[in-house]
Amino acid sequence: MATSVAEPISATVDCVHCGLPVLPGDVRPGTEPQFCCSGCRTAWELINAAGLSAYYASDDRRRAPVRPSGRRYDEFDHPTFSRLYVRDAGGGMLETELYLQGVHCASCVWLVEQVPLLVGGAVRAELNVPRSLARIQWNPAHTSLAAIARALETLGYPSQPFRGGRADQRRRVDDRRMLVRIGIAGAIAINVMTVALALYAGWFGAMEPAYVHYFRWISLGLTVPAILGPGREFFTSAWGALRARRLHMDVPIAIALGAGFIRGAVNTVTDTGPIYFDGVVTLIFLLLVGRFLQQRAQRAAADSAELLHGLTPSTARLVVGPSIEEVPAESLVPDSVVLVRAGDQFPTDGVVIDGTSGVDLALLTGESAPVAVGPGSKVYAGTTNTSAALRVRVTEAGETTRLGRILQELEAAMHRRAPVVHTTARLAGWFVAAVLVLSAATYLIWLRIDPSVAVDNAIALLIVTCPCALALATPLTMTVAIGRAAKAGMLIRGGDALEVLAHPATILLDKTGTLTEGRSQLAFWHGDAALHGAVLALEQHSNHPLARAFARAWPDTRPVEVSDVRQTLGGGITGRVTGRDVAVGAPAFVLSQALDPDQLAGSVPGHLTPVLVASQGIVRAAAGFGDPIRPDSAAAVAALRRLGWRIGILSGDAAGVVAEAAATLGVPAADAQGGATPEAKLAEVERRLAAGPVVMVGDGVNDALAIGRASVGIGVRGGAEACLAAADVFLVRPGLAPLVDLVEGADRTLRVIRRNIAVSIGYNLIGAGLAMTGTINPLIAAIMMPVSSLTVTVLAWRSRSFGTPA
Repeated sequence: MATSVAEPISATVDCVHCGLPVLPGDVRPGTEPQFCCSGCRTAWELINAAGLSAYYASDDRRRAPVRPSGRRYDEFDHPTFSRLYVRDAGGGMLETELYLQGVHCASCVWLVEQVPLLVGGAVRAELNVPRSLARIQWNPAHTSLAAIARALETLGYPSQPFRGGRADQRRRVDDRRMLVRIGIAGAIAINVMTVALALYAGWFGAMEPAYVHYFRWISLGLTVPAILGPGREFFTSAWGALRARRLHMDVPIAIALGAGFIRGAVNTVTDTGPIYFDGVVTLIFLLLVGRFLQQRAQRAAADSAELLHGLTPSTARLVVGPSIEEVPAESLVPDSVVLVRAGDQFPTDGVVIDGTSGVDLALLTGESAPVAVGPGSKVYAGTTNTSAALRVRVTEAGETTRLGRILQELEAAMHRRAPVVHTTARLAGWFVAAVLVLSAATYLIWLRIDPSVAVDNAIALLIVTCPCALALATPLTMTVAIGRAAKAGMLIRGGDALEVLAHPATILLDKTGTLTEGRSQLAFWHGDAALHGAVLALEQHSNHPLARAFARAWPDTRPVEVSDVRQTLGGGITGRVTGRDVAVGAPAFVLSQALDPDQLAGSVPGHLTPVLVASQGIVRAAAGFGDPIRPDSAAAVAALRRLGWRIGILSGDAAGVVAEAAATLGVPAADAQGGATPEAKLAEVERRLAAGPVVMVGDGVNDALAIGRASVGIGVRGGAEACLAAADVFLVRPGLAPLVDLVEGADRTLRVIRRNIAVSIGYNLIGAGLAMTGTINPLIAAIMMPVSSLTVTVLAWRSRSFGTPA
């Protein structure tokens, strides 16, 4: 039957909540608003009752209306799902975490947390917006998790299981334990400082000796639990380092804390000399806070790695005789048969046993053009079925699939990557050893000169040369630089990446989506322009990437009437347009139906994908499609080469296409490799690593392995989640210009670090000299110690790394 996109669609009534058409039988004439179902009505009433009607005015919400899929979520009640993802919450309650799609604002928090009102038996629903993670608790005697998931989808939040739930729970326990230690240390520090202020005030008001003695004992009593509790971590770490015959920053910290406490305790008991308890407890508190923040930053990488598990569907449609059951993908075993509908991802590796379709292999190869498959063809987990339903016999499932093996290798590569040794780490052992030797020498020297001050001078040296400033020099500068880089659209996961990027080496660039726009574009047309409308009329019935490219190329062209549309997988599309038979597709497909020999296909440049257009059996036009180079790619590549970097291209695209891009960008042919699989990209990165550091830049899952193994992996805007999870740096701004800013900023950051290290060492040398000569006592040393840290802090904050200083 003939159709035309130019004809208006008959008027319909849309649901005020989800935006879907309301069935004619459900329309209530004369009443507003209209709803497609009772679930939408309930959700709308809840939202408006809470005064959140602005929720419907959100641009993001209206561009992406709620479209319930009709999914039953029965697999959420499957025993395998329960074993993997559900926990006993006590009191007969069950608990799990679900990833929610479509979370975008604070209103989402309120909506999700209203689930207990929508579903009887749901006890609690808490939403973590940044992670799109909902914690659900329910009573299995009154409802099921499937019912809760259906309610969430009605509100516009399709869900999938959070596969790192147990590890996440263990991390929360560790974080709570660390926060308790910090809280105890902070409370003790506040009280000891209060007592110290009273003692300091007594110097000017001639406090009675009895009160001074009392306050000193109070300080000692408060400091004992700080040393034995929160402070024990530093002593344990220092003892472990000594047993391993290694020196690190915790050794002098532990000695300074222990010496300060013991000397203060002795002075308290003998009622002579100063006490250092306020400095001891404050140091414990600040060091614990810094350590906690560092651990949280390190865990960000582990949290983002959970994104890798979202590459394959959590459920599958298992064929059981004449029926179809939706089951957790983890329950599939080899030789099972699954149904994969058009638009779905394959849950496992397998072999097609029934049906023909196209498969989008972009997840694995980076190519967006679908590949034709039929009975006997191999398909892989995570790739997408584009055209028609297929029945697939499972050959590999779970971790043994091709994608599963790639992800395992990726995680292994991330763990076995040699850590970059910071300048401070290289100095740490020598610095600690020097401090200990100087402290011992100070004690021995003054033991002969004046034994009464020998211990005080040695403690003063330990305190004034506390490695806090040196320890701060690198991480503080890195933190400031990373924060400023984030404001400039460069999200950096850790300082190691900046140290590597500060020294020119090799950069390997993926082509599709990195050097290029990442989508097909009409780059060549030779033929009758009057055919534009006929081509668009046919292509509007196809979801092929080239069909969308035609539409983008001719936005002002009006499609004409078409009928008898037929698609041939891997070939093209045919139909009758204004009474003429028209065919659009691959040259072999069109020529098989043409009456005259082809005279136009040869006119399409070799690096472009050719498409022919025939009308009434005669080839009338030829089109060529390519992925255009980004406007800033050539300038960025040239700038990187001027900075001393060697540029290469490593792509899954055809070798001829990659060679054409390399020639355009001025990259030597020897450094441009096409047709590379994920495994081949990994091998190339490892080969180049033998000669020095390698930076890999890409945007696809097929780049993730190489990105994870490279010295520094960089993901670009629009990249796949696995690529971003593996990357050390994510460039928010499009194009390669941010890459140039990144390497220049890294170089400036390293220069700032070297300056701060020099200042810190110089300050410590001066302080050590003053302590060894007896010029300063432990109290003055305790005052001088934070000054060095403050100096480094100011220098780091005022320095220019990325952008301008604050």
